[in-house]
Amino acid sequence: QVQLVESGGGLVQAGGSLRLSCAASGSILSINAMGWYRQAPGKQRELVARITKGGITNYADSEKGRFTISRDNAKNTVYLQMNSLKPEDTAVYYCYADVLPKYGTGSYRGYWGQGTQVTVSS
Repeated sequence: QVQLVESGGGLVQAGGSLRLSCAASGSILSINAMGWYRQAPGKQRELVARITKGGITNYADSEKGRFTISRDNAKNTVYLQMNSLKPEDTAVYYCYADVLPKYGTGSYRGYWGQGTQVTVSS
């Protein structure tokens, strides 16, 4: 079994900062890309930021310069530092990881966390 557990969400005023963490645990051989997605009420889930095992990052245009994704491969953990938060950043943030399980078909598969709520007040 593989689990992703997010933490760090909450309520913050516009202009403030939050740091999200997501730790992957369980029967894991390797993790390729990890990332953060978000879903606001009535909207589709969208990519926020993504980072490869080697540290190559990409961001949604609206987050460039405000958000920073990083990871600790030794801890199987990905982080999202969010600065200059805006009310439109309010959403449930989901962690994603492309995982090679110890027991499976020998192929990578995607896993999702349960989500953490981020609310930015104006």
